[in-house]
Amino acid sequence: MSLAMLKCFGGSEATEAKALPHSSPLMLGTEVPNFRAETTTGEIDFHDYIQDSWAILFSHPDDFTPVCTTELATAALLMPEFEKRGVKVLALSVNSTESHEAWGKDVLAVAQLEGKELPYPIIADTERRGGTLYNKMEERA
Repeated sequence: MSLAMLKCFGGSEATEAKALPHSSPLMLGTEVPNFRAETTTGEIDFHDYIQDSWAILFSHPDDFTPVCTTELATAALLMPEFEKRGVKVLALSVNSTESHEAWGKDVLAVAQLEGKELPYPIIADTERRGGTLYNKMEERA
């Protein structure tokens, strides 16, 4: 699991996304790369989604892994606190939206929030575009 606290500085104009250099960490005040992706709540443009808010982007190597599931369950439980502070939450995994929807139910069960909606989208990064853009994973060979 990897976690990044992000903010879009520089507007939401659609620009060509450039991957961060592998030796370059995300720094405060730096515009984070933009991308479009399919999620459990529909397609998003990352900069449009976070707008002028802070954002937490969880990245996970696979759905249904025990640690990832408990982390996302904890994030679901903390959503009222994130919302009070204007923080947007997203998760990213390499699986499909269909897998994410099933995983979301498991996350809610772990959080003891059955019957509710997952309070944040999970990005279907099946081609690893978002993950490689943020240096969270290597491209497939």
